[in-house]
Amino acid sequence: MFKLPYELLLGIRYTRAKRRNGFISFISLSSMIGIALGVTALITVLSIMNGFQQELRDRILDMTAHMTLSQQGERLNHWQDLYHVVKTLPNVSGAAPNAMGQGMLTHGDKVKGVLVRGVLPRYEREVADIDSKMVYGKLADLASREYNIIIGTELANGLGVSMGDKITMVAPQAAISPMGVMPRLKRFTVSGLFEVGMHEYDSALAIIHIEDAQRLFKMDHQVSALQLRLDNLFDVQTVRQHLKDTLDDVLYMRDWTQQHANFFKAIEMEKKMMFIVLALIIMVAAFNIVSTMVMVVTDKQKDIAVLRTIGAAPWSIQTIFMVQGMIIGVMGAVFGIAGGVAIALNIDVIVPFIEGVFGFEFFPADVYYISKIPSDLHWEDVWFVAGLAFVLTLLATLYPARRAAKTQPAEALRYE
Repeated sequence: MFKLPYELLLGIRYTRAKRRNGFISFISLSSMIGIALGVTALITVLSIMNGFQQELRDRILDMTAHMTLSQQGERLNHWQDLYHVVKTLPNVSGAAPNAMGQGMLTHGDKVKGVLVRGVLPRYEREVADIDSKMVYGKLADLASREYNIIIGTELANGLGVSMGDKITMVAPQAAISPMGVMPRLKRFTVSGLFEVGMHEYDSALAIIHIEDAQRLFKMDHQVSALQLRLDNLFDVQTVRQHLKDTLDDVLYMRDWTQQHANFFKAIEMEKKMMFIVLALIIMVAAFNIVSTMVMVVTDKQKDIAVLRTIGAAPWSIQTIFMVQGMIIGVMGAVFGIAGGVAIALNIDVIVPFIEGVFGFEFFPADVYYISKIPSDLHWEDVWFVAGLAFVLTLLATLYPARRAAKTQPAEALRYE
């Protein structure tokens, strides 16, 4: 019959036994609770940070493509030929041309600088989900030579315009006339308003028909770039390689990780800093284990001496107390994982309950675009946090266990 090592059995027995010193038991329990709370907090916060990151990424990529292809000077000739080629590539789900330029919108005495995007509505739906962000109007209202324009709600408020109002577009290209060099002006009709929930788009993006943009910016039949939509937004490197192997033309490729690099790096840095701060909770609880085990070793001096007298090796004594400390840490980590996963998976229920009990909102809908706390549980984060708790607990048990192993039986039993 299989028997467990006596070191493991003694370690478990010491953990379960009612000690004479109740203070030691209290510190053991507090250490276990501290690790559980630290692991719970870390898993919950990482899940919420993942949720915010995904929410913001989705909002950004709903209005733009995963990858863009252009030539020198941000001009692209014969985009139709390139369109038919890229549509045959694996992992590419859609493509659409655009004509980009800088401009100013004026209405009355209000002036706003904007990024103008010229699109073909029937192609744009392949790469961006603008229709779902429309508050008034629809993308199909854009037609060549009708000079309709779709703007964000913040931009509309800043200019003081609404549906059907006329606004003037000022293009950076100048026109030569008998009066001298004159700015190029064109009147547009507001035919739609969108709201993405990103200040970058809602306050500084204007969408017009691509042929209107080509005339306004003197692009002839050229476009700025061909936008690509991928089946999986993380496959950009694979698609890059397919494009290099397939196309003979020299093209400039930019993907979403480059276009919004600073934004996503800032979020990732914030996530790392939150991880470090909350990991300190687990470290404090692990140091509590050190003090607990030191007092346990002092309390068990006679038992250690008896074990050494009957032949227990120093490494066996060390293993006994390492097992005892590890049980405290592992149990705390297990309870922490259970609590963290439960909260992360039910954050949409827990947060409204807390708001209802205390009568306040974490993110009021009239102030914040993201009014609900998102959560995206990544199991690799859970296992990493569990591994961190295990390692810190293991390190915390080393010193007390080594001290126990160095106990001399004669010294321990001198006054018994």
